[in-house]
Amino acid sequence: MFSSIFSKLKWDEVEKQIATTTLQSVERALAKKENINMEDFAALISTAAAPYLEAMAKKSRELTLRRFGKTMQLYLPLYLSNDCTNSCVYCGFNQKNHIERKVLTASEIIEEIAAIKKAGPFEHILLVTGESPKNAGFEYILNAVKLCREYFSSISIEVQPLGTEEYAELAKNGVTAVYVYQETYREETYKQHHPNGKKSIFEERLRCPDRIGMAEVRKIGIGALLGLENWRVDSFFAALHLNYLQETYWNSKFSVSFPRLRPFEGQTFELCTPSDRELVQLMCAYRICFPEVEISLSTREAANFRDRAMMLGLTTMSAGSRTDPGGYAISKNELPQWEVNDARTPAEIEEKIKQNGYDPVWKDWDVSLELA
Repeated sequence: MFSSIFSKLKWDEVEKQIATTTLQSVERALAKKENINMEDFAALISTAAAPYLEAMAKKSRELTLRRFGKTMQLYLPLYLSNDCTNSCVYCGFNQKNHIERKVLTASEIIEEIAAIKKAGPFEHILLVTGESPKNAGFEYILNAVKLCREYFSSISIEVQPLGTEEYAELAKNGVTAVYVYQETYREETYKQHHPNGKKSIFEERLRCPDRIGMAEVRKIGIGALLGLENWRVDSFFAALHLNYLQETYWNSKFSVSFPRLRPFEGQTFELCTPSDRELVQLMCAYRICFPEVEISLSTREAANFRDRAMMLGLTTMSAGSRTDPGGYAISKNELPQWEVNDARTPAEIEEKIKQNGYDPVWKDWDVSLELA
């Protein structure tokens, strides 16, 4: 279990290691062609690496083109529910928020799918729910997957943590990827931002990717919510987690995402978000140290930033996203989980991808290759 590795490291010590990185350490990490380790990753996300961003971007682009070619995978999130038993202070679905709660019925899911198919030739769908075991638990998720598999070649989910057998059953019925984010790897801060609900149990969240791996799900996605804590340290632990998962569950593929927390109503703490330049540095560090990993950027980021990022290491992006249940066809009134920043249509994003010399891919290419 990753928890046994995680428990041996101290947040403050990792923070000091990153803060005291030398220029020589950065240059050594950049010069390596193999045997890149976590010390190198720490160097590449440090402030000492900032002057080397151009060199990092060039290497990141070369590695991405070598592994993925000039392709950009597109997907769309389908929010099935905003019902949630947690009290995450930064989330619109917080159980304390006085909003209309919505759990899509089977017929409403079909209506949403029809609207999505009209918006673009999507073959990759991401199903998202709030964490509500009673109203949108395992059986509900399984039924939603069974509905969607008739319309999409690959189905990903971002839902409440489940058991190994439940993940295996979902994979058997068409789920190709599971995404679960630790949010922050600093346990003390984690408790402050997740005061109530099942998600408040730090260890339960930390062990979830292991259960996904043991269920032999084809792809596992992890990451940290950048803004809750020192983003460099959180990113180090997320990368350490990724490194462990790659070594342990080598039959699975992996995805990493870097959602930046945006200002929100009721905010009571200072955000520790990276700047655009620092986010590019983080993205490049991941590509250099993990050349096989899928790097994803959602519509949480602005259009012009995503357009530049696709040239530097990005492989996957959402398009035309709605983050409220029923947002595509049923209703426009429910509170979204977070505000979309890139509001372009799928067709507009497709055209921009082509203008940049890339080929838009509407399905998960790894799944397509395995099924060919």
